[in-house]
Amino acid sequence: MNERQLQILRELGESGSVTATAEALLMTPSAISQQLRLLQRSIPVPLTARDGRRLVLTDAGQALARAAIEVETAMAAARHAIDEFVDQPDAGVSVAAFHSAASAFFPLLLLGQAGPGRPRLSLADEDVAQDHFPGLTRDYDLVLAHRLDQAPPWPDTVTADTLLREPLDVALPAGHPLTAKRRLTPRDVADQPWITVHDGFPLMATIDAIASAANRRLDIVHRINEFSVVAEAVAAGGGLALMPRWTTRPHPALVLRPLSGVHTRRHIDVLHRPERAARRAVRTVLTELHRAAATIQRRDGSALPA
Repeated sequence: MNERQLQILRELGESGSVTATAEALLMTPSAISQQLRLLQRSIPVPLTARDGRRLVLTDAGQALARAAIEVETAMAAARHAIDEFVDQPDAGVSVAAFHSAASAFFPLLLLGQAGPGRPRLSLADEDVAQDHFPGLTRDYDLVLAHRLDQAPPWPDTVTADTLLREPLDVALPAGHPLTAKRRLTPRDVADQPWITVHDGFPLMATIDAIASAANRRLDIVHRINEFSVVAEAVAAGGGLALMPRWTTRPHPALVLRPLSGVHTRRHIDVLHRPERAARRAVRTVLTELHRAAATIQRRDGSALPA
């Protein structure tokens, strides 16, 4: 038995005819009869009987019809609970982000969502390889992920909105001879020591592209994923590095220069499972993420040409 069949049985008990039941429930009489037959198959005693031209409920049918009222009441309460959950403005929303995005976006999110009636944020940092980001949507409502311009799109199992298309610049220590150039080429930087991320992370594809364009293998001396640590290593003379232009904090001992000849831009996308966006609180945080992205680009995006 199912909820619809119980609803039909209840309506039949009140109206006394298949035709009247069909009219009340906006169904055809044949569809009503079919559902009654299916319901009867699951019940070991008769539910209806003929009383002249009327179809009436037996004692068993009346008992089941009374139970149908309780079922409809419970289902209405369940639907109401879901509606309240979906529409609750101050519900909890979990957000994960890789480190540089977390550093740039999380403070703006916290400021933007402060106060009563706003979503309750639960923030986490997740520094994972590129192909692991979609899997994080099982555990978080929203996931900030990054991929390079030329990388394949995210799988269609997740919804992806682009927040930023962020240039990647070459970071040099202040006073380095290459700071005299306004724009660098792969040949300019190929003979320098390099600080890069670990294998499997998006920026490695750009490092490989630089080596390919310069027709030589780069001298990778350090592997560091956290850009704040990378900045300190570059400033101390540990090598050159690729640094995001907008989502890392400016360092007084670093100079950033754009790189020509290779794709040097990454997408910062927010990933989520489609059903998560049914919740009002999640949609509110999505809107705030786009607002934060615009703030980040306005605040830091004018220092260098794209």
